[in-house]
Amino acid sequence: MTELISLAGRRAVVTGAAQGLGKAIALRLAEAGADLIIGDLDESLAAKAAEDITRRHGVRAVGCAMDVTDTSSVRAVADRAVAELGGLEIWVNNAGIFPSVPLLEMSDETWAKVLDVNARGSFVGAREAARRMTDAGTGGVIVNVISTAGFRGSAPGLAAYVSSKHAVRGLTRELALELAPHGIRVLGVAPSHVPTEGNIAAATAAGVPAEQLSAMALMMTGPIGRPGIPDDIARVALFCASDLSAFMTGSTLLADGGTTA
Repeated sequence: MTELISLAGRRAVVTGAAQGLGKAIALRLAEAGADLIIGDLDESLAAKAAEDITRRHGVRAVGCAMDVTDTSSVRAVADRAVAELGGLEIWVNNAGIFPSVPLLEMSDETWAKVLDVNARGSFVGAREAARRMTDAGTGGVIVNVISTAGFRGSAPGLAAYVSSKHAVRGLTRELALELAPHGIRVLGVAPSHVPTEGNIAAATAAGVPAEQLSAMALMMTGPIGRPGIPDDIARVALFCASDLSAFMTGSTLLADGGTTA
């Protein structure tokens, strides 16, 4: 069992990993033995996260600036993984945005930005990871962090977000077909709403009062009987990245406490 879950000797990139869900995923991958690149728009925060991960788990972790909407930035991170870590076997597309704007008020620019970050960002990340994995001949795993919004409508104001997550779920299935001959598996993880620094800040910026945020968490509690935490999702991501899921590709795993049941 230890060998099945071990990531010792493997190298990973996690996007949007300076805090929240991305950092939780990076911590679990590191605990299993992976060396990592922590990519984030905030380079300083990424560096601090990398230092924390190295201190906790003794792996090599490197924080770097990364903009998933900039193809050259994504390529640079992929190249850095190969150059500094010695290879690339795991790529986690976690970076995403979720502005809440009613359809009648949504601008073309807002729609395009959400699709650019969430959908195109995942596509570019997967493509650049797959190129390096195929060049090395090692195979690997690509994990897309999707959402229960990739299975259904979510809430008013999230037309762009829901559309982007349906797109990434479809991308996951298609890439699994295309990349299987190269020994690359592609899996999705679909969390329900999990409080993180990012979505709390977004809700606060949108004027949602703190008491309403608490009520939202309770409303989203499924049959398991409690709201999720980032580590709940990170454990599923670790399962996807490890050999425990060796016979799986193309699937999107719901990590939602049963809210989509």
